[in-house]
Amino acid sequence: MTNDDGADVAALRAFNRTYTRRLGLLEAHLDKSPFTLSEARILYELANRTDPTGAELARALGLDPAQISRTLKRFTARGLVTARADAEHGRHQLLALTAEGRAVFAAVEANTRGAIGALLDGLSPFRRESLLVAAETITRIFDDEAPPRPVLRGLRPGDLGQVIARQAILYTAEYGWNREYEALVARILADFDRTYDPAREAAWIVDIDGRMAGSIFLVRGETPDIGKLRLLYVEPAARGAGVGKMLVAACIARAREVGYVRLDLWTNSILTAARHIYERAGFRLIDEAPHHSFGKDLVGQTWSLTL
Repeated sequence: MTNDDGADVAALRAFNRTYTRRLGLLEAHLDKSPFTLSEARILYELANRTDPTGAELARALGLDPAQISRTLKRFTARGLVTARADAEHGRHQLLALTAEGRAVFAAVEANTRGAIGALLDGLSPFRRESLLVAAETITRIFDDEAPPRPVLRGLRPGDLGQVIARQAILYTAEYGWNREYEALVARILADFDRTYDPAREAAWIVDIDGRMAGSIFLVRGETPDIGKLRLLYVEPAARGAGVGKMLVAACIARAREVGYVRLDLWTNSILTAARHIYERAGFRLIDEAPHHSFGKDLVGQTWSLTL
């Protein structure tokens, strides 16, 4: 286990301890009911499924089938659950809550809603919203078994500001650049928006799991037959997922489509990952020169691709 892995494990364990304590999940019974957490979850599934089997409940909850069986026997003895044979599969028992079982579930559900409501009401609006967004994110991550895939899309309102912010934050964190770079990106994108020509220019965002993972812009060059690739960036967590390659490929394809004969870009030698993407896409280094920008001594490079 690496140091980063250890820190990640510790962070998730700390969340789990806080979560289980604040929601009362360590108590012997859930929300002042006569049921344990696992029993209450089984009740919930019975109330929200049509004729489930014990095996289906075990799979849905990730519980041992023997534990499910014991719990169902207790529920049946208390008159909360009935079972009938499945006409299509004689060995299966189809389960359902009785009227008394539904009344008991309704009481547990009301107590749980009240407890969660009280927890939310105790938070400031800002913290409440942050908690709910985080909860939705965690649910989506754990419920979606398929690995997240990069999704290429066009610009939406708010994207330009986010690109400016993320690039400024990332390049400050990774390379120590100052606010000059943020001001440069802001000017570039303000000009792009002000003079945008859909016949000759374009922009793309890649999302992963609903979050911006990278961006790129195609803009007009100094002459009508030359286009410029600008402001490629990829979020650190998305690197290695093919995001940069996807963005550059989209930019090149559009440049060819609109009739540019050459695509140029300017970058800095320190941005090695981006340079490797450009090289693999067929760009060639045609010029480089030292300069002092963004609070650092850098080597600027011009790369070009003949289309």
